[in-house]
Amino acid sequence: MTEDAVLYEVDERVATLTLNRPDNRNSMTPDVLKGLAEAVSRARSDSEVRCVIVTGRGKSFCAGADFKSGRIGGGDEGSERFTAPQDRFYSMYSHFLSLLEIEVPVIAAMQGHAIGGGLGLGVVCDVRVANRDARYGANFVQLGLHPGMATTYLLPRLLGVPKAVELLLTGRIVSGTVAEECGLANHAVESEQVLPKAREIAEEIARAAPLAVRWTKESIYRGLDWDPRSAARHEAHVQSRTAETEDSREGIAALLERRTPDFKGR
Repeated sequence: MTEDAVLYEVDERVATLTLNRPDNRNSMTPDVLKGLAEAVSRARSDSEVRCVIVTGRGKSFCAGADFKSGRIGGGDEGSERFTAPQDRFYSMYSHFLSLLEIEVPVIAAMQGHAIGGGLGLGVVCDVRVANRDARYGANFVQLGLHPGMATTYLLPRLLGVPKAVELLLTGRIVSGTVAEECGLANHAVESEQVLPKAREIAEEIARAAPLAVRWTKESIYRGLDWDPRSAARHEAHVQSRTAETEDSREGIAALLERRTPDFKGR
């Protein structure tokens, strides 16, 4: 029997959601997307859970879209006939965005690489622990695509405008150490310490007064006028348009062929 695409367990009032497709770098395949949404629903419905950790198995936390499948955007083949392209893109991201509905703090234990939409999974969490030696970044423009997963909204708020602009417009991939230095990660530690560090923070949160923690989290984001979902919908529209260009086909082909893309601006 195939193991679940996302594992769910609770220990000492801390729920851990583990992306469980290491052979495919925990990419955004339909089973991973559905599995995460289901795990989020379980965590939300468990009144005993005081903190949630999201992590992955293998060398990647999440590699973003599954370009090997030849499909970008969510939805089942049979359901896409009358669906607008931007809605298919938003459908893909909406499963990861469901983490925003969890009332308790969410910690990303990014034990491995987090690229594109995979980085988006990390930045919708409240706290991020990175692997010093892993790679992190929103490389969309290097693929001929507009960013998605609300990254143009979230990164300026996390890093400040100058740093976010540089990372988004270059599509640069950085190490976990640099991610910590620029504010993309709260902590960067050795690979084997990522989950223990996340667990340490989660247990500290779980020991605090649960109602006070929930309401404090709500107040923090209320004060920031936090609305990543609207940003993700806008991005889905523009991303779907860039996906129609020759440059996006060249960028994705270059990624799969492990070569430098040759963009033509069309």
